[in-house]
Amino acid sequence: MLWTILRYAGGSIESGFGVSLGLRREDGTVSTMITRRVGAAFWAVGLSMLVSQGALAAAGTSALPPPDPTAKNLTPYMIQLRAFDACLVTQSRLMNTTREAVHSPCSCYAKGTVNAMTKDELQAFRETGYFNDSARAKGYDFIDRCKLQRP
Repeated sequence: MLWTILRYAGGSIESGFGVSLGLRREDGTVSTMITRRVGAAFWAVGLSMLVSQGALAAAGTSALPPPDPTAKNLTPYMIQLRAFDACLVTQSRLMNTTREAVHSPCSCYAKGTVNAMTKDELQAFRETGYFNDSARAKGYDFIDRCKLQRP
């Protein structure tokens, strides 16, 4: 246990983590009212820290990025170009190679994924700037078909 003894106005304050915290009087008795108040304060601080950590964890784990306002008027060809560019960057890093080396497989992925998307999936992309769950499943299928690595 961590114990600290401090001198204060002729008496001493003894503190221990989780044991007791009280004012020792000149007659040798310890004031329990201070012990109770300080103990309650430690519990309140600890509880508030746990609650705040849980709130931060819940707020900070958003899996989806914010919507992209520049995607509103994209044609399927422009969506294909975005998918192609993202593929080049991602796959060249994953495979530890140049973008030129993954050019053909990324072209296969982008064309196949966007051509397989429905009108609703294209519209969902325009609203958010990223693939929804059904379009993402098609994208993973084309990653496998085009011999790319899954991110």
